[in-house]
Amino acid sequence: MARRSALPPIPDFAVLRSRLDRARAAAAGTGLVIAPGSDLRYLIGQPGGSFERLTALLIPADGTPALVVPKLEAPGFTGLGELGVDVITWVDGVDPYNLAAERLGDPERVAVSDFTPALHVLAIRDALPKAEQVLAGPIVRELRMRKDSAEIEALRKAGAAIDRVHARVGEWLRPGRTEAEVGADIAAAIVEEGHTEADFVIVASGPNGASPHHALSERVIEAGDVVVVDIGGPVAEGYNSDSTRTYAVGTPRDADVAATYAVLQEAQHAAVDAVRPGVTAESIDAAARDVIAAAGFGEYFIHRTGHGIGLDVHEEPYIVAGNDLPLEAGMAFSVEPGIYQPGRWGARIEDIVVVTADGGESMNNQPHDLVVL
Repeated sequence: MARRSALPPIPDFAVLRSRLDRARAAAAGTGLVIAPGSDLRYLIGQPGGSFERLTALLIPADGTPALVVPKLEAPGFTGLGELGVDVITWVDGVDPYNLAAERLGDPERVAVSDFTPALHVLAIRDALPKAEQVLAGPIVRELRMRKDSAEIEALRKAGAAIDRVHARVGEWLRPGRTEAEVGADIAAAIVEEGHTEADFVIVASGPNGASPHHALSERVIEAGDVVVVDIGGPVAEGYNSDSTRTYAVGTPRDADVAATYAVLQEAQHAAVDAVRPGVTAESIDAAARDVIAAAGFGEYFIHRTGHGIGLDVHEEPYIVAGNDLPLEAGMAFSVEPGIYQPGRWGARIEDIVVVTADGGESMNNQPHDLVVL
């Protein structure tokens, strides 16, 4: 039988009640079905787990919200009464989808959280055959994109923790070790420095650095390698870090590294400097991309400039061409331009930035220079 992980800290009940009320208002008459995951954690302070048995938060257009949960999983959810959320338990042999349908009433539309398993999505559709089924993501993301002061403080805590790990990379990154060996040491340090786990570790050395999502391999790091280190994980509050720095193991073997890296620094600085309320997400992408393209490296910048971050490592808003969303205070996202030259080397600089009343605040404060070890 699967074990539940330790319960996370529960945010202030008044904050959670406000989130539930705002979710109902944003749904505008649509019933909400929120499965375990980051949306559930945002709304009730607890993530739960997604299994073959249905667990879901139900927010009807009218009436009291309820958590439908298997009786054997119910002890893992606490404080729901204080939130004004009913708990509807069920045991094996009972149809939980009919229980969900009864609580939702007879809605014209039901919005289901984006990462609800298909086996639950289809069963809910069968239980409410007259209801149009849509994604809840567009509703919930409108709430989650704008972080409150406690969320920003959690992101600040996560940023400081991952900064401490980057400050220690010189302890492990050296010739003769494999990327996997270095990555294992970094993963342990991510937990040591204040995260609950290491969510991802990229150590991309030499030609592997030209693959943005390389992760780890058994490649032996060599003197002269340029190495991209992209790492992150959640802190106890559930909010994530994500920061990339680029290192050189001794003097880089390629003569163009210094000049190319200077272009990357300029691009990342330009994008961060452009952050302020009212500008669009795509304009931040353009601020970085224009610098790189003007220097002749446009074809080597092969991804968006950034992604939102919070309870998920990747969430709205996305900092990408075509996204004309105006930035607002409280929005948090990465700024991470990169230059990747296949077969040779790559580099990326990444900070998490939160939009403030008159600009942006970086959650990461490690130097942006190429770190020569």
